[in-house]
Amino acid sequence: MTFLPNHDKQIQRLEARAQSRLPWWGKKTKSAMFAFFGIAVAVVSLLVLSHLSSEISLHDVKRSLHAIPNDVLLTALFFTIVSFAAVALYDVVAVETIAPGRVPYHISAMAGGAGYAISNALGFSLLTGGALRYRVYAAEGIDIADIGRIIGTSWLAIWFAFTILIAVALVIDPTRIPWVVSFGPMVDQVIGASILVAVAVLLYWLSRRERTLQIGRFSVRLPSSQGALLQVLAGLVDVAAAAATLYVLLPAGSVNSIPAFALVYVVAVALGIVSHAPGGIGAFEATIIAGLGLGQNPGAIAALVAYRAIYTLIPFLVAIAGFVVSEILRKRHILAGPTISAVRMFEPLIPPLSAGIAFLGGIVLLISAVIPDLHHRLEMLADVLPMPFLEMSHLGASFVGVGLLIVARGLARRLWRAWFVALVLFSLGAIFALAKGLAWEEALMLTLMAGTLLLFRDSFYRKPLGERFTLTWGWLASIGTTAFAVLWLGFFAYRHVEYANELWWEFAWDAQASRFLRASVLVLTFLAAITINTVINGVGRGKLRAQPIPERVPDLVAASPRASDALALLGDKRFLMDPKGEGFVMYARSGGSLVSMGEPVGSDGAVSDLAWAFRGLADRTGTRTVFYGVGPERLPLFLDMGLTALKLGEVARVDLSDFSLEGSRRQPLRYAARRLEKEGISFEIISKDQTQDILDELRGVSDAWLEMKSGSEKRFSLGSFENAYLSNFDIAVMRKEGTIVAFANLWRGADNQEIAVDLMRHLPDASSVIMDGLFANLLMAAKAEGYRWFNLGAAPLSGLSDSHLASRWNRIGSFIYRRGAEFYRFDGLRAFKDKFDPKWTPYYLICPPGLATPRSLIDATNLVSGSPFEVFKR
Repeated sequence: MTFLPNHDKQIQRLEARAQSRLPWWGKKTKSAMFAFFGIAVAVVSLLVLSHLSSEISLHDVKRSLHAIPNDVLLTALFFTIVSFAAVALYDVVAVETIAPGRVPYHISAMAGGAGYAISNALGFSLLTGGALRYRVYAAEGIDIADIGRIIGTSWLAIWFAFTILIAVALVIDPTRIPWVVSFGPMVDQVIGASILVAVAVLLYWLSRRERTLQIGRFSVRLPSSQGALLQVLAGLVDVAAAAATLYVLLPAGSVNSIPAFALVYVVAVALGIVSHAPGGIGAFEATIIAGLGLGQNPGAIAALVAYRAIYTLIPFLVAIAGFVVSEILRKRHILAGPTISAVRMFEPLIPPLSAGIAFLGGIVLLISAVIPDLHHRLEMLADVLPMPFLEMSHLGASFVGVGLLIVARGLARRLWRAWFVALVLFSLGAIFALAKGLAWEEALMLTLMAGTLLLFRDSFYRKPLGERFTLTWGWLASIGTTAFAVLWLGFFAYRHVEYANELWWEFAWDAQASRFLRASVLVLTFLAAITINTVINGVGRGKLRAQPIPERVPDLVAASPRASDALALLGDKRFLMDPKGEGFVMYARSGGSLVSMGEPVGSDGAVSDLAWAFRGLADRTGTRTVFYGVGPERLPLFLDMGLTALKLGEVARVDLSDFSLEGSRRQPLRYAARRLEKEGISFEIISKDQTQDILDELRGVSDAWLEMKSGSEKRFSLGSFENAYLSNFDIAVMRKEGTIVAFANLWRGADNQEIAVDLMRHLPDASSVIMDGLFANLLMAAKAEGYRWFNLGAAPLSGLSDSHLASRWNRIGSFIYRRGAEFYRFDGLRAFKDKFDPKWTPYYLICPPGLATPRSLIDATNLVSGSPFEVFKR
């Protein structure tokens, strides 16, 4: 089976006119605005926090922090354990509701608890905790749709808990609820009671029979009344225990109303999520201080610091410790019984945990760079180290801190170079920590983090192919909010120092405020640089570059029965060669995908191995595996790889064994051929040995055709006019008075199995039936040469089902095919090819399932057409 081997006149007209591009900023505006909104929330929160704590010094906070009793700290730790146990129960109930009996309880509980520990520390719950759950549950055989339902059901539980807590607050103490417009105590209590009654009715409704929630075409099975009640209780325990962790740490008398405190806590968590900062740092604190009226209270700030350490940092470190233990066990090959399940569960979590380690290391270095060092350590350092080394170490620590925040993204993607750079940065950070203030605690922590990364070495194996350095807007927002929060901490620590221009140039052992100002400039400059880099390099599509063609490729193309494999000779693709030289994969990089042009080329024995090798190459380079335009014969092979198939349309092939120009259906072709004869236009096939002699004349025809169509050359899925490329093919030409007025280069499959055409171009003043006549002559010539099939190429979106039971992609494609005449006559293209009575065969896009599917489709479309919208332009 062949795929997209031919592009007839209508397709060429479509693509030739598709020249305009979307503005570079159009595709990223939404993501950028979302990121900047989160940063704005964080900045405003930090300004509010600065105003509310204007009378507090860092010394006051440290003194209050040391004054927290040990029994209070232990109580807070107990509530943290209770909260995370309830979080683990979310996933257990959700999994048993959506995919009963398919995931062991201990794995779903660990996925829930560890996922929340990571997302609570790093933020971006969908990209951290959600990605972690996807990896764990996918390894257990749960499909993407059910994983989404599991995550959604878990989220539903916590929002139910938030709602119930608000309702309880309205019932118990409506007069003290901040930010809520009161309609009077009685009305507020009625509203709260109504919410509680609605929850009770919902539970009763669920108890009657199995229920399914339908939103549009999305459906999710709802838990039973028992499961729902269990999740609601787990949600209440989770939120209540989390809030209790902070409550017991706050100074006595800080909270006048428990219901009001619960509501403030819920709002603080929500704003923290919106801000993109890890753990909502800054926004959470500002909301708590403002909502509870705790401004100018150093004990409240100390309580929030302790809360961060107990509820955010300790669970995260416990997760890291669990990974370290499981990795040690794996390397010691103690894989019996429960250990196998532990290692199987932990390994997918290593990338996000490693990213968290790097992010945490960056925060540690940045905080260390902006707060005062201990004076007695600086005095000891002054005896052994020149001052310039101190100054450079301070700036170096700031640089390494931001660098670790950035490299964390690469660790999350399993990139080898990110792992290597992180090790270097941790090592430098440990050295700078000692050289800037004898901070041996930080140096030891950074060294342990580096050792942990060394232990995880096997999980980082991906090496991208020439990928430009960019950050997503979401990750940039997380880095930005973290940096702004740390800089706020620095200004908070040095607020007692009166600002003067001389501070910038003051170099002395005790000039720590001056070092902070210089470090702040370095951090902000670095952030501005990576933002500009993201704006410039984070959009657009790189051009396909000329690539060398391996020596074996032309022979393998000549031996292939698929005519379209001649695209390997175009010179714009990379090649993955079979070690024995029996086949190859031709591919290109587009966005986050490696896109193969069709299935592997070569012997039957080599094709399967090459397909798997290409799958492995994409995995090692951190990209998605995409096969563009394959036939149905090897679909089982691609499905075995865990990939999915999207039907792109159908390919038309004419059976030449019984083809002729006779009969009423062939009358238009006979007419075209006879009219060309009357106009003195003749048909001829020129051997590739003589192609070089007519290239200049062909280029004149090609240039005139491109100018007429206001077009430019296309690549990857069809040929372009290049001398080296066209010299490989026979050329069918139409001559008038000895001058070539139209031409088409011929793709020939081995053993006369198939023939097709690639470029088809003509002069503007050629006959109006020039292409019909060219086709008529080509079909008869191919039949005379003994070819079995003539490939007419593809009819995009043809043959897609519009049944309400079909996939969403099929329904969308079918709708465009039927209703898309305003953009392009897809049905007209099929009608044109139907005149030849072809046999229609489906062709597919093979790509990863789930959320990766639309991204793969966009990447493939960008590679073939320039942008997802080009294919719809006339």
